Amino acid sequence: MKLLKLVSVMALITSGTVSAESTAPNASVDAHFDANPVITLGPRPAFLVNDMDEGPLKEKLKACIGMPMRASDFSIGHRGASLMFPEHTRESYIAAAQMGAGIVECDVTFTKDKALVCRHSQNDLHMTTDILAHPELAAKCTVPFTPAVPSKGEKANVECRTSDLTLKEFKQLKGKMDGANPMATTVEAYMKGTPGWRTDLYASRGTLMTHAESIELLKSLGVKMTPELKVPKVSMPFDGFSQADYAQKMIDEYKAAGVSAENVFPQSFNLDDVTYWIENEPTFGEQAVYLDARVYKQRNWESSLKEMKPLSEKGVKYISPPQFALLSLNKAGEIVASDYAEHAKQADINVISWTLERSGTLANGGGWYYQSVKDAINNDGDVLTVLDVLANDVGVVGVFSDWPATTTFYANCVGL
Repeated sequence: MKLLKLVSVMALITSGTVSAESTAPNASVDAHFDANPVITLGPRPAFLVNDMDEGPLKEKLKACIGMPMRASDFSIGHRGASLMFPEHTRESYIAAAQMGAGIVECDVTFTKDKALVCRHSQNDLHMTTDILAHPELAAKCTVPFTPAVPSKGEKANVECRTSDLTLKEFKQLKGKMDGANPMATTVEAYMKGTPGWRTDLYASRGTLMTHAESIELLKSLGVKMTPELKVPKVSMPFDGFSQADYAQKMIDEYKAAGVSAENVFPQSFNLDDVTYWIENEPTFGEQAVYLDARVYKQRNWESSLKEMKPLSEKGVKYISPPQFALLSLNKAGEIVASDYAEHAKQADINVISWTLERSGTLANGGGWYYQSVKDAINNDGDVLTVLDVLANDVGVVGVFSDWPATTTFYANCVGL
């Protein structure tokens, strides 16, 4: 991968004289930016460092504020830069690359006419797009909008799938920030559900993308790609389109675009998809990632080397569980690597963590992603402590983040 142009973050933050516009190729940074983005981390990494508890890690990271930055494969853009940009949109992907994400994710699902598109779920259009503002398209939803009845405590009901629309219809939509007001009595109120710790400031342009379009954009930005084959919400095969067809079509679009397998990390929660790639597309299967949901979907499931080794024996070289599965607290109340992390290491499987900065403020324990270490989480700066444990104790090879600037900053500071 080409190294991206180096930029002094401190100059960008403090001088007021250096801007992305003045340093970018052709002096232009907008939704049509198409090559070698200037890395602009903005003020958030410094804010997080200053919010950390006092100690050696804080001093080390503080010394890195203002140093030149470059892209890092350790920094993975989760749905782009979805903390503040509508997820899986052109604008979100560009923002992630500008923050130095070396790898960017397109979650892959399909439309009624079997075109592959970037959406986190096949049935999230009512949450992540403006489909409800298009009555003619909203009428095609699997479950049309039914308003809430607050007096009875009944929530609004609606479900809109990509498979409800043709590609042409899908492309009429605009991405919005993920969210909804479940107690809304009107469509307009339902769509205004962005969590308070996010923003709509960058949601005026949410350009939806096909999978193939995302490939071309990410190629032009000089980043690697990690597509996730989403679990279909429709019965498979869908109009003759089997799960194997689906898994193969995703890989075929990289081959058609001339993308080398070494630049692609295909993912799936379905182990059969991962083994399909290993067996049928071995060059792409070499970096196939098994997204492990066992830790939260199977009651009382506990990690063991006995559970981990069969994955390695199947040829799985990358595993990716939620962040909390990789972390634990020792007797002193310090964050350390979990048994799961140790078992993956013993089975010689690379680990990727998800998802950093998807929890809002960390003042009250950090929520779902921090559930195994919540007693050690009490400020936003703790995100960098967690990141340090993931990198050094767990030994992850990459971290998904909704705001890649943070992981890029850390990776550059510690020399990853």
